[in-house]
Amino acid sequence: MSPSEWFEGLRKIDINELDTSNMGSWPPAIKFLVAALLMLLVLALGYNFSTRDLESQLDLKREEESMLKEQFADKSRMASNLDFYTRQLKEMEDSFGVLLRQLPGDTEVPGLLEDITRTGLDSGLEFEEIKLLPEVAQPFYVELPIQITVTGDYHDLATFVSGVAGLPRIVTLHDFDLAPVSPQGAPKLRLSILAKTYRYSDKGQHQ
Repeated sequence: MSPSEWFEGLRKIDINELDTSNMGSWPPAIKFLVAALLMLLVLALGYNFSTRDLESQLDLKREEESMLKEQFADKSRMASNLDFYTRQLKEMEDSFGVLLRQLPGDTEVPGLLEDITRTGLDSGLEFEEIKLLPEVAQPFYVELPIQITVTGDYHDLATFVSGVAGLPRIVTLHDFDLAPVSPQGAPKLRLSILAKTYRYSDKGQHQ
């Protein structure tokens, strides 16, 4: 059937005369038209669902690409600063080593007590008490408290405190108690102070 004959046959068909319960009796032109429309509908629906799925996958891939680009940029910045971070870490390790060397070992504590005593005597003070208290364990170091009680005038006491704080080993001063030696308020003062020095402990690394 030529296209002209097909269109001519299609024009002669009365839609109202078609029996919907018996599609097999429909004219060939109508059957062809209905089949073509159904095919177009199926293709359109299939294309629509397929396109949606592909668009969803495309959006996911775009998000993944964006995340990968950010990760690459971060790693690129880290790689470009690797030398700087390495030098900085080395400096921190060196500084930490210097601090560790300032922590006394067990055998150095008597020498530290001698340094504190010498500093007080050189400042013109009199010692009433200087004694080691029980150690206090911390995660990475051990505190070594030293109770000190000295007497002297205000200027000499200030010189002593400054001298102890300036010792080569790390010494921190706590719990100041300053009062006149005599109730009459004589210029001589009594200073009670808790000095703390420290020694390194590696027990915290194994916890």
